Parts: sequence; C-alpha cells; structure tokens
Amino acid sequence: MKLLLLLLGGAKFGKLALTGGSMLLSIVAYAWLFGWTYAIGFVALLLIHEMGHYIAARQRGLDVGAPIFIPFVGAWIELKEMPHDAETEAYVGIAGPLIGTLGALGFYWAARATGSDLLLALAYSGFFLNLFNLIPVSPFDGGRISAVISPRLWLLGVPVLIALFLWRPSPLLILMAILAAPQVMQALRGFKTPEQQTYYLADAETRTTYALLYLGLAGFLAIMCHELHAALPRAF
Repeated sequence: MKLLLLLLGGAKFGKLALTGGSMLLSIVAYAWLFGWTYAIGFVALLLIHEMGHYIAARQRGLDVGAPIFIPFVGAWIELKEMPHDAETEAYVGIAGPLIGTLGALGFYWAARATGSDLLLALAYSGFFLNLFNLIPVSPFDGGRISAVISPRLWLLGVPVLIALFLWRPSPLLILMAILAAPQVMQALRGFKTPEQQTYYLADAETRTTYALLYLGLAGFLAIMCHELHAALPRAF
C-alpha cells in the first residue's frame, strides 16, 4: 500500500512538473521576443483560460489532466474521457473563454488604474486570444460550443480561417485547418448514425442559451479588441 501511494504521489508530481516545466519553457520562449514581464503575463492568461476548461470538466465529472503548454502554439488540457453529449462538451468549451475573459478584464482594470501600457497590451492579448478561440470549428473552443447549437455551424469557421490566413499567414492556422478538416467533412456529410444524432441532441432552450452566450461573449470580445487596439501605443 505504501509503495502504491508513493507511485501515485510520484505520478502526480510528474504531472505538476510537466505543467510547470512547459509553462517555464513558454515564458522563456516568449521572453526572447517580448521581454520577461510580458511573457509572464501572457502565460498567466493562457493558464487562466485553461483552468476554466479544467474546472468545468471536473464539475461535469470528467477525468482531465493538468494544462500543458507549447510555445507559440498555446496550451490545452487533456480530456482522458470524452463528454457523453454535445451539451457537456459545450459547457467545458465555453468555460475557457469565459474565465479567460475575466482574466483579461483583470489586466484591463489594472491597466486603467495604473496607466500601464504593458498591462493594457496584456489585456488586449487576452481579449484577442479568447476571441480567436471562438472560431466556430473544432478544435477551437468555438467549435465545441457551436456543436450543441448546430454542428453545421462548423462550415462558417472555414471562411474565417481562410480570411485570417490571408490577413496574417501562419503555420498555426494551417495546423488548425488540418485538425478541423475531419469535422468539416462530417458536417458536410451530415450526422446520420444513431450515436451521432443522440450525441448532438439538445432541446431548444439549451441551444438558445448557448447561442446567446456564444454571440454575447464574441461580441463583447470583438468590441474590447477594437477599443484596446485603438488605445494601444504604436510600440505595442
């Protein structure tokens, strides 16, 4: 029994070490380009976003791993068991942008209180990060949220990805497009099996609630991004 507890304790320590180590690696990588202060703040925003997913997954009884960070890609939590229905997936999906937006608001209020351009830049990054994640196609959070409204909304994410790539070409967008391709093809073919129809089954109240949350959050983030982009000094 003591040996088992020791092994379990070592496994938990290993997971924490992986999270902490990947966070530190990300901070070093971002600091190389943007400086230490910005790097620490930005990784903190990523952590806040991912902890939203983590807490929501635990609330729904899902087995979930601690956040893992990859420099210039982002971070994610590992769902060790998949949600049983689209509503649960949407609940976990929207928690990240919601909590992440609160984190960005914290930086925004601190920036207004102190007059710090650095904090304002971090607030902008937080708002943009969460807005970016609301693109309505999986593996973005927006794809997980829109699935409970209607999986066919994934088709709207395709022109958004194309427009973003034409605006700012990025290998990350290409990777996301590759990961999104199977879901987009499935949306084109339709969801015909009993398992698929059961998974995406939701009543009108649930669909409406998530639609309002999704549109309201996306609208708020878009407004904040626009306002802060205009307010930031050119140096940022």
